[in-house]
Amino acid sequence: MHTDVLLLALLAAAVGGAWGRSRPGGPQLETHSRLRSRSPASPAWGFTPTRRAVSIYKSGPDATKTSVTKTDQLLRINDHDFTMRPGFGGPAVPVGVDVQVESLDTISEVDMDFTITLYLRHYWKDKRLSFPSSTNQSMTFDGRLVKKIWVPDLFFVHSKRSFIHDTTTDNIMLRVFPDGKVLYSLRVTVTSMCSMDLSCFPLDTQTCSLEIESYAYTDDDLMLYWKEGNESLNTDDRISLSQFLIQEFQTTSKLAFYSSTGWYNRLYINFTLRRHIFFFLLQTYFPATLMVMLSWVSFWIDRRAVPARVPLGITTVLTMSTIITGVNASMPRVSYIKAVDIYLWVSFVFVFLSVIEYAAVNYLSTRQERRERDLRERELRERLPCTCETSYSEALSYGVMTSLGNGAKRRETTLLQLAMESDQVTGHVTSSGYESTWIDTHAIDSYSRVLFPGSYVLFNVVYWSVYS
Repeated sequence: MHTDVLLLALLAAAVGGAWGRSRPGGPQLETHSRLRSRSPASPAWGFTPTRRAVSIYKSGPDATKTSVTKTDQLLRINDHDFTMRPGFGGPAVPVGVDVQVESLDTISEVDMDFTITLYLRHYWKDKRLSFPSSTNQSMTFDGRLVKKIWVPDLFFVHSKRSFIHDTTTDNIMLRVFPDGKVLYSLRVTVTSMCSMDLSCFPLDTQTCSLEIESYAYTDDDLMLYWKEGNESLNTDDRISLSQFLIQEFQTTSKLAFYSSTGWYNRLYINFTLRRHIFFFLLQTYFPATLMVMLSWVSFWIDRRAVPARVPLGITTVLTMSTIITGVNASMPRVSYIKAVDIYLWVSFVFVFLSVIEYAAVNYLSTRQERRERDLRERELRERLPCTCETSYSEALSYGVMTSLGNGAKRRETTLLQLAMESDQVTGHVTSSGYESTWIDTHAIDSYSRVLFPGSYVLFNVVYWSVYS
């Protein structure tokens, strides 16, 4: 009997050793000396695993598979249906809003829009989120809890693009108070439409609006309002724009009606912008004015200097055309006249009229000279028979030879010289002499030197009085 027990113990030890080697770090079976000290209640195999060995093989609980967290238990999120608004079936839930404007980024006249970055904060009360607290302190969460509870579904009316900032995480904050009051804040950038009236551009003042509204809940379910009235809108003192001066921010609220769904509360952020004029003075108004003044230089140039006056007029006209084209290229194609168009086109007309003025001067002076030349020839023919016979015959012979050989111009000069010689002989001077025909300045040039600058100055006085 003793031999059978010993053989069974050795067999069990061998099996246990093999089991321990097959599982690294596994439990080792007890030795034969400890087996013999077991009580008679031991099984027939002669060994029993220790408590330590049994506890090692039991798997502990997986903390990652816990059904509820402490936050869910405290706020009792799983006990309520947060797909419905607070107080469903009762009066409309009031939702207060305030805004902190961080920056007003860009305003585009071409696209008729503006881009603004702001902190949008919502305030409401949801008794389903109340929790017991001895210190009456709030709890703050990030955007992960927002997906589990009810939040207002606000959106920006007439927005083209918008996004919530997500660097380094979603810029969302949720703060819950023990009595169920909720503060929901997020940082968002919005590009919204702004209908601009450019009839006074660039001496204009624009008013743009950012409109906030609930998408699904009418005024029967959600009452949207500014939490502190006009004080609900705060702006950063460092906000500035390159082309505009921000005159004021203000808040308003109205009801918006949709024929298919009903009435909705809508909040407005209105801001008034006045455009800086200095940039356009340097880039548009001063160059146009200088081109007009440059075109007046031709009034002081001799009308016989055609190569000087014609290129000057053409150059100023082409330069004005380039300025007009450059301004219109950066502006939207509107169907009405802008203030800058009036100034540029009036300046273009002044430059163009200076070219027309020289054309008129050249044409009229040519006609005048031709008429005076014909008059001199007629006077010579009438006066030559009255002179001495020698002078008359000599003048006649010279006139015939000139007409045959060199043309009418040389004939005129010869006749004029003979007439002057005969005047010296006879002792009288003609009243319409040769020197009186060459006038350095035409009468039109003399009037233009005063008329053009005076008219342009008057136009500028009227223009800046109306639009400034």
